[in-house]
Amino acid sequence: MLPQLSHAGEWFLRSGIQEPTGGVARYYRADLGRNHAVSTEITAYAASALVYLHAATGERRYLDRAAAAARFLVDAAWDPAARAMPFEVAPPEFIYFFDCGIVVRGLLAAWRATGCEELLGVATALGRSMACDFAAPDGSFHPILALPGKRPLERDPQRWSRSAGCYQLKAALGWWELADATGDSSFREPYERLLESSLRTWGDFLPGHPDRHMVMDRLHAFLYFLEGLLPRAADKRCAAALCEGIRHTAHYLHEIAPDFARSDVYAQLLRMRIYADGAGVAPLDRAAAGDEAEKLAGFQAAGGDTRTAGGFYFGRKGGALAPFLSPVSTAFAIEALALWDECRGGPAPARPGFPM
Repeated sequence: MLPQLSHAGEWFLRSGIQEPTGGVARYYRADLGRNHAVSTEITAYAASALVYLHAATGERRYLDRAAAAARFLVDAAWDPAARAMPFEVAPPEFIYFFDCGIVVRGLLAAWRATGCEELLGVATALGRSMACDFAAPDGSFHPILALPGKRPLERDPQRWSRSAGCYQLKAALGWWELADATGDSSFREPYERLLESSLRTWGDFLPGHPDRHMVMDRLHAFLYFLEGLLPRAADKRCAAALCEGIRHTAHYLHEIAPDFARSDVYAQLLRMRIYADGAGVAPLDRAAAGDEAEKLAGFQAAGGDTRTAGGFYFGRKGGALAPFLSPVSTAFAIEALALWDECRGGPAPARPGFPM
């Protein structure tokens, strides 16, 4: 097992980023010595990461923590009467389309690892509510709904998280996985619908903002779009978008990184290079991948403080690490570095699944 994975695994277990409820904080503020609020999306990402660590190590403690995260989502966050999975539970004010898709995938990861049918049941109900509640008259999906009435919030074109767009395709992977998990092929339809709209509009997503730092943030979202293409990677349009999208992302990342770089963008880009190679879409640029893996590894915290050691910092501005230890950055990083370690000495194997 890679030392980076072992250290990151210990961070998930020992740092306190996962609270006693099973919920996972959005990040740890190293400068303030405290966690931010628990988020359902981040809890779901952590569940997937802990399942991944269990598969990599065989250690039961990772599976136990994944199950605790999933139980938080089902018992504390999910509102079965309203069929709603709020962004945060204290208080439950908003639900995000994207977050719901990530929660579906986190619950399915935990279900596959534990066999708990309740997790599949909630994931299925949440997937159906996504398709219904977020549907807009123009065929798009609203990004945010306000509770309790599920009223769509006004969209903001300058903020990708408050806009409908191609990045939502990663959330639609939840529908794709539900079709496989349940045998209900009707879950394919909303994925295909969002795929078609994304293929029409993705060319307008980058750079998308005059502020270079905001462009770096949009790279993170744009890579979600590329991940969402993977089920249809054999389609010529999707293959072309993957190839061109990887080139676009690398160009902007390397141009902006001296001023501001996000660790998750390095991790996501490295994953996409390897997945695209495994899908037979784009040969792996090993020199670029090696450089990105090296830079990504530089975001991992060292030292003896269990609250930080092993976690990955969110980003670096002007050469200084920002004081945010991120569960999502850490999850993406361990997967990316493990994939790179697996394939750097040989061809990238075909991938049966998709990035977490």
